[in-house]
Amino acid sequence: MKTTVKTPVKTVEHLGRGPLGRDELAALVARDIPPGSFVNLGIGQPTTVADHLPAGSGVVLHTENGMLGMGPAAHGDEIDPDLTNAGKMPVTELPGASYFHHADSFAMMRGGHLDVCVLGAFQVSERGDLANWHTGAPDAIPAVGGAMDLATGAKQVFVMMTLFAKDGTPKLVPECTYPLTGLACVSRVYTDLAVFHIGPEGVTVAETYGTSVAELASRLEVTVRTLG
Repeated sequence: MKTTVKTPVKTVEHLGRGPLGRDELAALVARDIPPGSFVNLGIGQPTTVADHLPAGSGVVLHTENGMLGMGPAAHGDEIDPDLTNAGKMPVTELPGASYFHHADSFAMMRGGHLDVCVLGAFQVSERGDLANWHTGAPDAIPAVGGAMDLATGAKQVFVMMTLFAKDGTPKLVPECTYPLTGLACVSRVYTDLAVFHIGPEGVTVAETYGTSVAELASRLEVTVRTLG
């Protein structure tokens, strides 16, 4: 099955609404994952994408701790303490699910067998550099995990994050100031205010939510382009 990521032909501004909520953002990412893809969902917000994949999409979810065929999050009587994702959250399994050694899981990640991975981030640069494992603060706990393997091994890297930090500074930046996870690896950035495509030409705005391209451009230090 073909796993080409769809690209809109023109930038769309959704001005008659507010920023995207957490579930809306997850649904947006799920919408853009091609049918039949093998996908890894990073720890944290990316795991919510599993709850929004349409039935029959053929998307196969891979977990870092050794599972293919992960389903949505488990609730109530569905919870099996031995069945979790890499973030130790209880999950369900789909028909045909399989389990394997942690080393085999990383071989899949490093060997280019994943079509898409979805990760969180502290910063993404205009070239697609990713910083998502450490803020550099002396008291911060570093959390590398398998992010470096995913960032370099997956064919497409999607990032989910808020566009601005709590202090108002942008997370989409000319240069990452935090320790890097991967170089020029991010292809798309999904945020509460806009969806961005990252490529050799720089940053392109695909969609905005509750704001305009002009407003975004005035708040960001990167040059943003539009489609169409």
